Amino acid sequence: MNDRVFRASEASRLDSPERRIWLPPDEVIERLALTPGMVVADIGAGTGYFTLPMARQVAPGGEVYAVDLQTEMLAILDGKLAEEELDNILLMQGEASRTGLRNTSCDLILLANIWHELDDHAAVLAECRRVLRPAGRIAILDWRPSKTPQPGPPNEHRIPAEEVTKLLTASGWSGVMAFSVGAYSYLVMACAGSANTPST
Repeated sequence: MNDRVFRASEASRLDSPERRIWLPPDEVIERLALTPGMVVADIGAGTGYFTLPMARQVAPGGEVYAVDLQTEMLAILDGKLAEEELDNILLMQGEASRTGLRNTSCDLILLANIWHELDDHAAVLAECRRVLRPAGRIAILDWRPSKTPQPGPPNEHRIPAEEVTKLLTASGWSGVMAFSVGAYSYLVMACAGSANTPST
């Protein structure tokens, strides 16, 4: 783990009431256009901030793979599953570039607030393309650079949405779109297949 990775010791910050104000999960989930029966991977799932609402959206018949590098994060999420009465979430320890997910197993991959933490974006995109079905989509949520004080990582760690869209386009992803979400974030979406565009 590099020094940019959000540590499990600070996990309580991920579920703070303040975060739900400046990054409303429903706003992000709406952009993902999830439907019942879809299979989704939440890579860097943390404590389940997006995992849990996505699991509700893809039920019945759908599943969410909650992938995280830190077993401590997965343990926190596991503790929530019984009280949430959700049985369509599968916990997996893995890295963004080595998720352990099966080939062509997912309709959508969400990487929420980890893009700036990753060392090898090309390897991560290759892994996502391996895991996604031909018409599958990727969604990258991360922090907009800012000159004013705000929550989140230092400005020098943040990667502008424009850089993400350029990399996706250069890597052969199609229908690349970028949106501002919440008070401080962006969401970039693209499709793995050349003939398809992501839903909005």
